[in-house]
Amino acid sequence: MYQNVTLEKGMYHLTNKSFVQALEGLDPSAQYADTPLAGLDAYERQLKRFDIRISGPQCDRVEKFFTSTESAVLFPEFVRRAVQQGMDASMLSEITAVETHTDSSQYLGCTITETDSYGTATSQSDALTASTILEATSALVLDKYGRVVKASYEAVRRQRLDVFAVFLRSVGMQLAQALMQQAITTLTASAGSSSTKAGSALAYSDLATLYGKFATYNMNTLLVSPKVAATILAMAEMEDVVPVEQAQVRLPFGTVLCKVPQMSDNVIIGLDKNFALEMVTGSNLILETDRLIENQLDLITVSLQCGFRVLMKNAVHKMTV
Repeated sequence: MYQNVTLEKGMYHLTNKSFVQALEGLDPSAQYADTPLAGLDAYERQLKRFDIRISGPQCDRVEKFFTSTESAVLFPEFVRRAVQQGMDASMLSEITAVETHTDSSQYLGCTITETDSYGTATSQSDALTASTILEATSALVLDKYGRVVKASYEAVRRQRLDVFAVFLRSVGMQLAQALMQQAITTLTASAGSSSTKAGSALAYSDLATLYGKFATYNMNTLLVSPKVAATILAMAEMEDVVPVEQAQVRLPFGTVLCKVPQMSDNVIIGLDKNFALEMVTGSNLILETDRLIENQLDLITVSLQCGFRVLMKNAVHKMTV
């Protein structure tokens, strides 16, 4: 049972296994089906074991984690989850077709070559038309992103955990913004085509033209800067737009308009989010867990390795405005 699990900081350093995976191995969630603890993962059960409340009216303070040697082991995972929640709140998931994990700082993906039309009919004796998938000729080098948060234990020990988590989520959100900038740079550089607006000012007809660039794929997402988003929303054709979420609206022809602060005012990117972009991560969020466990909160370091590559060029087109 979860009350009998022995917690030690070495659980953060197991090869090919996260802290939570190590906990799940010792205390599988499956055994709690049809019990009051169903729905909690192994980490959340440990919070319950030590009566650590991380939210709600009775939320505890940071120092609650450090009432015992074992409960202190839970603190780095609290930090990691809060930072990850901030990252997950970004728009990255809205534009990423697939996320790939690699154990290296470089990633050699695949490319596909389409030399023949899918519509070419063949007779019984003729060979079928072919698509060729090969290993890429050059590797994607992952960049490292990170942040050092200076927060001494004496300064934060009396802070409520939910308040402290807000600051950590903010760090995660801004790390995600840095990743979003790299994603936008990759999409801009590897777009299948580039065009320019027809007149002196951006018009609805320009958006329709960009939409028409997509043949095989569908322009289901449009990435624009806040300034360009305001221009589009002011168009007469946008009077009856349908709200979606996360500062997004749906254009009359079905494309979701995404306001992205990292976008240049001079470029619009249309993409099929189901086929355009691959996000490659070399690691999950990394923290100096030993330092956090031993109360030395002077420096909370968090980092990850990440890179992006366009999978299908014809699933991305851009327009200069």
